[in-house]
Amino acid sequence: MRRTLLLFTALSLTACSTFDTVKDSVSGISDYFSGGEDNADPPAILTEFVAEVHVEKLWDASIGVGTNEQTVKLAPVVYNQNIITADREGLVQARHLVKGDKIWTTETDLRLSGGVGLGTESVVLGSSNAEVIALNSSTGEKLWQVKVSSEVLSIPVIAKHIVIIRTTDGTITALSEQTGAKLWSYEHTVPALSIRGTGTPLIVGDKVITGYDNGKLVALDLHNGKFAWETSIAIPKGRSEVERLVDLDVDPIEVNDVVYIASYRGGVAAISASDGDVMWRNESISSYSGLSHDFRHLYLSDSHSHVWQVDQRSGGGLWQQKDLHHRRLTAPITYQNYVVVGDFEGYVHWLSSSDGRQLGHIQISDSPIEAKPVVVDDTVYIYAKDGTLAALKAK
Repeated sequence: MRRTLLLFTALSLTACSTFDTVKDSVSGISDYFSGGEDNADPPAILTEFVAEVHVEKLWDASIGVGTNEQTVKLAPVVYNQNIITADREGLVQARHLVKGDKIWTTETDLRLSGGVGLGTESVVLGSSNAEVIALNSSTGEKLWQVKVSSEVLSIPVIAKHIVIIRTTDGTITALSEQTGAKLWSYEHTVPALSIRGTGTPLIVGDKVITGYDNGKLVALDLHNGKFAWETSIAIPKGRSEVERLVDLDVDPIEVNDVVYIASYRGGVAAISASDGDVMWRNESISSYSGLSHDFRHLYLSDSHSHVWQVDQRSGGGLWQQKDLHHRRLTAPITYQNYVVVGDFEGYVHWLSSSDGRQLGHIQISDSPIEAKPVVVDDTVYIYAKDGTLAALKAK
C-alpha cells in the first residue's frame, strides 16, 4: 500500500504535465484500481464451462503500435462501411467493415491520445502535446490542425458542426468542424489528485454535459458555452486526499433525455438532462470503465471487474457476474441477448443479458483490451492495446 501512496503523490504533482516522460511514469495508475500487481486480490483465472455460443474471428489486422501500452483513450469509430482507428504514434487508418481491407492510411506525426471522434464528414483526434487534428473521414486527407490548452485524454465529440474538446486541465473548448476556429471555451478547476483519464463529454440537444474529477457533472450551452447547471454525483469523503479521491472518468450515456453516469467511489446515478436533477443514485457500485444500455437496463463493469445489470428506472442491481473478478474489464456493450466485454489478457467474453452467465469467449491478442467494443449489426469489433483490430461474430 505504501508503494501505491507514493504513486498517488507523484500523480498529484505531475497530473497536468504534458511531457511524455512524466505521463509514462504515471500511466500505470490504473493498475491499482483494476487488479494489477499492487492489488493483493489477484485476477480470476479463467475456468472451463460449457460454451453456449461459438465465437468466430472474421478478420483481424494490426494498427501500428496501438496505444503503445500507455494509458490513453484511442477507440475505433464506424463511418459508412469503414472502421477508423488510430495509434499512439500518429497513424490513422480506415478499413472495410466486412473484409478488413485497408481503405486509407494517414500519418499525422502526432502523439495521439484521444480519439477517434466522428463528425459529419470528418474525424477528429487529440494529442498529448495539446494538438487537435481533423481528417476527411472518406479519404484521410488533413483538413486542419490547431492547438488547445493541454493534453487531450478524451474522445472529441461533434454535433451541429461544433467540435467539443475536453482537456486534462479541465477546459472545454468548442471548435468549428469546418475550420478548427475556436468558438468558445469554459474553464473548470480540477483537483490535484485524480485517476489519469477524463470522461468523454456528452451532447444532448443543445447541451454539453461533462463530468469532472471532483465528482461534479456540469452542463453547458453547446453554442456559446454558457453554464446551464451543475450536479454533485460523487461526494468526497474522508480526511486525506487519497480517501477523498472521486472521479467521473466514465463516459456518460443518454437515454430518453436521462443521463446515466458512473463514478469511482461515488456510485451510479440517473440525471435529468434538462435541469440536472438527480432521479436516483446507487452508491454501492463503483466504476471507472463505462456503461451501455438496452431498452430497459444499464450494464457496467465495476472497479472489481464484476459485470452488473441495473434497472434504468430505479438503479437497483438485477444481476452481478463475478467470475471475471479483477480481469480489468472494458465497458460492456450489448446487442441482441448478449453482453460483451474485453479483458487484460486479450480475451473477449460473451455473457447472457438475462442472467450474466458466461456463454463463450475468444482470445484475440495477449495484450490488454481497454477500448469499449463496437457493434455493427451482429459483428463485434475489438481494439487491443497492441494495435490488434478484430471483427468477431457469435454463432
